[in-house]
Amino acid sequence: MNIAAIFLAMLGAVSQGMFWAILAVGVYVAFRILNFADLTSEGSFALGGSVCALLIVGFGWNPFISLLISLLAGMLSGVITGVLHTKLKIPAILSGILTMIALYSVNLRIMGQSNTPLLGETTILTIIKSLLPSATELGIQDSVLQNIISIGIGLVFSILVIVILYWFFGTEIGCVVRATGNNEAMVRAQGASTDLTKILGLAIGNGLIALSGGLVAQTQGFADVTMGVGAIVTGLASIVIGEVIFHRRRSFASKLIAIVVGSILYRVIIAIVLQLGLNTNDLKLLTAVLVAVALSVPVLRKQKVRPRREVG
Repeated sequence: MNIAAIFLAMLGAVSQGMFWAILAVGVYVAFRILNFADLTSEGSFALGGSVCALLIVGFGWNPFISLLISLLAGMLSGVITGVLHTKLKIPAILSGILTMIALYSVNLRIMGQSNTPLLGETTILTIIKSLLPSATELGIQDSVLQNIISIGIGLVFSILVIVILYWFFGTEIGCVVRATGNNEAMVRAQGASTDLTKILGLAIGNGLIALSGGLVAQTQGFADVTMGVGAIVTGLASIVIGEVIFHRRRSFASKLIAIVVGSILYRVIIAIVLQLGLNTNDLKLLTAVLVAVALSVPVLRKQKVRPRREVG
């Protein structure tokens, strides 16, 4: 077994886990905080990548500003899903599906094709790389340097996202958004608009997912209209793995950190299994099994504890 190849695969897994963690945090906002089954994420993730690719390749925009526009585009997709659900009374899951389907055509329109390469273009990866010594000067492979830079970028964005979300959900409007997912009737009884809080929560969640899509597109070197397929399952897998491992952590900040760790662990597990020879066609099956196992752990743990209490 090639140790160098395994080390490189682990580095790549950690860097990918950092970027996909931002998607997982976005899914967490809708899935856990709002208690809303939002399938918009598969479209908004690709939307973030498409917008980034268009602005960088088509207009030569700064990659950081492109990410900001991607975030705003994702927030708009979340608003559309929220309006479909709250104002037009379409069921939550159907609202997300409708927006997701519409975004497939929108993304094709944005890029003008199904795939837009970013190789040779200025991205956040190339900007930071130009500020550092070359891989030859450091005595390492270029792929190792790229993965280290990617990990650094992912770490900075993950910390920023966690700090901003922690601050926002501690504000008055943020607390109302959190309360909406726990007890919608109570929030309405207090005179607050649950329609507004749902739309706001969905906008934040899908904005983060689109930001993740823009980051992934810039670091992997291309945007593809199908890059969001399976994004919701990946996000859920990261959330569930993080919750299972850090189930004793109760604070909001620790839950957000647990999602980032869960995302990295998920990518590392995938990398290890691929190194052991798993066919890439079976990745979706592996993801489904991982999520099912992670979801069943808390149930099995409760069943194990209950007989002991009954005996006591």
